[in-house]
Amino acid sequence: MPCERKPMRYGHSEGHTDVCFDDSGKFIVTCGSDGDVRIWESLDDDDPKSINVGEKAYSLALKNGKLVTAASNNTVQIHTFPDGDPDGILTRFTTNATHVTFNASGSRVAAGSSDFMVKVVEVSDSSQQKTLRGHDAPVLSVSFDPKDEFLASASCDGSVVVWKIEEQTQVTSWPILQKCNDISSAKSLCRLAWQPKAAKLLAVPVETKVELYSRDSWEHVSTLSDDLVTQPINVVAWSPCGRLLAAGSVGGLLTIWNVDSKLCLERQKHEKGYTVCGLAWHPSGSQIAYTDTEGCLGMLDGFSSSTSSSTNKAPTSTGAKDYDDLFDDDDDDDDRVMDDGVSETHSPAKTHAVEDDDDLMPATGRVRNRRAFLDDENSLDTGSLKLGLDKYGEDDDAESAILPPAAPAVPLRPVYEGPLPTPLQKAFQPGSTPAHLSHRFMMWNSVGIVRGYNDEQENAIDVEFHDTAVHHAMHLANSLGHTVAQLSQEAVLLACPATSELASKLQCLHFSSWDTNKEWMVDLPQGEDVCAVCLGQGWAAAATSARLLRLFSVGGVQRELFSLPGPVVCMAGHGEQLLIVYHRGTGFDGEQCLGVQLLQLGRKQRQVIRGEPLPLSRKAHLSWLGFTAEGTPSFVDSEGVVRFLNRSLGNTWTPVCNTRDSCKGKSDHYWVVGVHENPQQLRCIPCKGSRYPPTLPRPAVAILPFQLPLCQTTTEKGQMEEQYWRSMLLQNHYGFLSASGYEIDEEGQSQCQKEQQELLMKMFALSCKLEREFRCVELAELMTQNVVTLAIRYASRSRRMALAQRLNEIALEKSNELQEEGPEEQEEQPEYSNLRLNSGCGQSERSAHRLQNTRPAETEDVVYVEEEEGQEEQLDAEESTERRTCLNPFVKGEVSPEKHTLKSISKEGRVNPFKVSGSGKSSNSPGQPRLTNVLDTMTSSGRKPSPLSSSTSKQTKGPILKPLAPRPKTKTQSTLLKMTTPKTAIRKLQEESEPAVERLKLPETPPLASQEEVENKKPKTGFQLWLEENRKNIVADNPDLEETDVIKEAMGRFRTLSAEHRLSWTERAKGQSGDAADVKKRKRAEEESAGDENEQTEAENAKKKKSLDVVSKLSSFAFNKN
Repeated sequence: MPCERKPMRYGHSEGHTDVCFDDSGKFIVTCGSDGDVRIWESLDDDDPKSINVGEKAYSLALKNGKLVTAASNNTVQIHTFPDGDPDGILTRFTTNATHVTFNASGSRVAAGSSDFMVKVVEVSDSSQQKTLRGHDAPVLSVSFDPKDEFLASASCDGSVVVWKIEEQTQVTSWPILQKCNDISSAKSLCRLAWQPKAAKLLAVPVETKVELYSRDSWEHVSTLSDDLVTQPINVVAWSPCGRLLAAGSVGGLLTIWNVDSKLCLERQKHEKGYTVCGLAWHPSGSQIAYTDTEGCLGMLDGFSSSTSSSTNKAPTSTGAKDYDDLFDDDDDDDDRVMDDGVSETHSPAKTHAVEDDDDLMPATGRVRNRRAFLDDENSLDTGSLKLGLDKYGEDDDAESAILPPAAPAVPLRPVYEGPLPTPLQKAFQPGSTPAHLSHRFMMWNSVGIVRGYNDEQENAIDVEFHDTAVHHAMHLANSLGHTVAQLSQEAVLLACPATSELASKLQCLHFSSWDTNKEWMVDLPQGEDVCAVCLGQGWAAAATSARLLRLFSVGGVQRELFSLPGPVVCMAGHGEQLLIVYHRGTGFDGEQCLGVQLLQLGRKQRQVIRGEPLPLSRKAHLSWLGFTAEGTPSFVDSEGVVRFLNRSLGNTWTPVCNTRDSCKGKSDHYWVVGVHENPQQLRCIPCKGSRYPPTLPRPAVAILPFQLPLCQTTTEKGQMEEQYWRSMLLQNHYGFLSASGYEIDEEGQSQCQKEQQELLMKMFALSCKLEREFRCVELAELMTQNVVTLAIRYASRSRRMALAQRLNEIALEKSNELQEEGPEEQEEQPEYSNLRLNSGCGQSERSAHRLQNTRPAETEDVVYVEEEEGQEEQLDAEESTERRTCLNPFVKGEVSPEKHTLKSISKEGRVNPFKVSGSGKSSNSPGQPRLTNVLDTMTSSGRKPSPLSSSTSKQTKGPILKPLAPRPKTKTQSTLLKMTTPKTAIRKLQEESEPAVERLKLPETPPLASQEEVENKKPKTGFQLWLEENRKNIVADNPDLEETDVIKEAMGRFRTLSAEHRLSWTERAKGQSGDAADVKKRKRAEEESAGDENEQTEAENAKKKKSLDVVSKLSSFAFNKN
């Protein structure tokens, strides 16, 4: 099928152009960026008719004497043809229309726009419009189904969508294109084309191939490709007969295939190599008109349908092609790997000596299909034409019917139907934008920004530092054509690929050097190119195409050299760490098979990670690799998942963030530039409709938070669990930096550990409230020994004595572990001076006890427990001595050489079933603390002793129970509690006042006294009298307060009164109770003495607040908030 390429001629000014024929083929119509539409009678017409439609014309279509154009004024206009008279505006968009086309009958026009919409308009009545919404980026092209039922559209969001026109719904969508944010930055115009007449196939240009999809099943049925097509295909067009398909590429190559045989029949190269952006067949099928981005018009002439028909019948072999397509096609890749991340699948054609064949080789001597002449057994397979064609079925149209091949002379070769191999991701530099851009970021990291400019004015590199104290900005001439860059606190590292004249070079600008020579350069051996570079502390590394990694000192001394297990993908450096990602093998079904190595390049050089697989999301590729500011390896894949190396879990990778959760649109992405663990920040640039940002205007950096993908993070329990494990993961760098000899922020580490223990205590309180005692024990295993003590107190106050006993065992185990480790190996525990607990489920935070501990290396462990306000209790002499004594609650009792003596149980006393004394003698020496159990300093709870106490006391080798005398309630507390406590709480308080010995003897709880009896037994205090008179004023000032809050407010006001005023109220209270019986007088005298002491204590603590909610007091106690 020989054809003639006629010389190009000037048609429009430089820019985008489009072309079409009229229905008769008499005229050629073109439009361009000058806003003119020109009507040519032939290619030799020196005076074409010109029609101005606007500042720019982006697309045109011609049918039935109607000329439709998409102009830059956001309109789609109609002109008469060939007169060129305006015939009105067909439709409008909010931005420029990008492509227009007629349906087969000429009754409808479809137009796509940069505002993401597609409109279908009736030509006879422009008010009849259908709007198709669903794209997330500008529309590249539209194409009508010849049967006028469907409409196909391609968009910058990477998808090709088929619409049901009448229903205005999507039928199917294929995410097969590369995503971009605007048509100007799109690699291809992706002009779609339906097969005419038969209407069985839809042709979609994808990268360097044309994918064919079936109209009936919407499945991919075939791929048209050629080895000489090395750049993306821009536009495709079907011949009028529907057998041939022409394609124009970015590099100016025109290719024509026979669709039935999938053979390449013709290749023509643009005379200047300009991009072909317009393509149209003559109605007779004998000519092809095309235009380029320089505004020129060209033509291919001399096509013969008879020649093409005979080509179908010629005995050819496509068996090798079908089989080789398994490793050439990448048609099933859902999400296109961006241009700097996918390797080219075709290499330039090699020269083969072939024999002359009149049917397969034209007179020009060019080979139509190189694979058809491979000298192997496949070339004899004349019947393999049938492969892949049966799925089209029979066609009623004789012109487009596929001719059945002759019976195969050789048995058909079996066709592989398994998963297809995934093209290997090309090497890239983390923090850089694609290399084909004229203005790009060569590097953006936490140190600074390296920009590259390669246009007609200059080829230069700008280096900018975030902190100008490191170095001032630099402007470098890029005469060597550097494409790879890296930036650190010490140097700038640049690399360029090899050319036909020069070898690949590695150039370093060591600006931190103290001498005057701050630059060095190294030439790589012949045939070896730099693929990736990185910088560390005092060293530089370069990975080459020879699968070698070359290490250099920052001053230019060559160091170690070793081979990589596979082609490098990218590298990153931090301090003495070197992280390398490479291809471990070939992935299948869209998956990348990557491996990772982590090396330590310090004095003791070692390999930390030895080629382990790099976990990526499903069908994703690597998009960023690096280290956090604290030195933890991390990476981001194309699905937006950020993963950290978890050193404490065997060097596994843990996902910590998903940037896609923060994206508003499907085509939006975040471009990562840095990661910080303290504070927890992911620094990235939001990209609207693209994967990478433009250089101008300067993009703004956004900060995203971390969140582990734990389950049920909307609940309080899930949120605390996520915060705890995220804190645990992000504190691993402290141990690594300390082991590596770096100074660490001890205050930050202490604060991190404190937050972890706070979260554990909150989860413990929540589990107690939900009665999940087994879960409480599991949480206690994660606590430190000091916090376990708080948990024991919390469980005891919550009256969960069985839980407290189990926690006591855990505390003893932790104490034993610390003793076995020795004082020199013990780590300092942070002081939890103001830990606030939250028992969860909508309850407010409650004040709790404080725990202050000294370092384990000291002689004594001091535990000071401050009781809640309002519970200042009268202690007997021995108990007061115990509370003032320095206690170590975690030392085993068996260590002491002396025995503990049992205390006698008084009438007011109560047994503490968990107080354990050692089998040895108690130590009275001043230099050694008394060894006791963690429950010895517990305040009594209102529950009866469990049967555990009796069984424990009977054990011969077990610890001996030691009773603990209760502390009587103060006068103020008892009088206030009876005002605000329900009957159930009163019962508990009365149980606490029962003598311990009598309670042990009684099998059941004694009958409870009524509230009136309790009130008659105890006289009113001065505060109660004052409250009765001033309650109305307090409620009037604060009408929203509840009863407990009213009492709190009253206590605050009462304490602000002078001592004389309060004393007067106390005297009034005494006077009101003067008429009582003699028995009550004696009791009152006793209570007055206690009341006077209590009021003195109140005066000393007037600045403290207390919680009067009894239920709150009994359930939270661990610390007391000032």
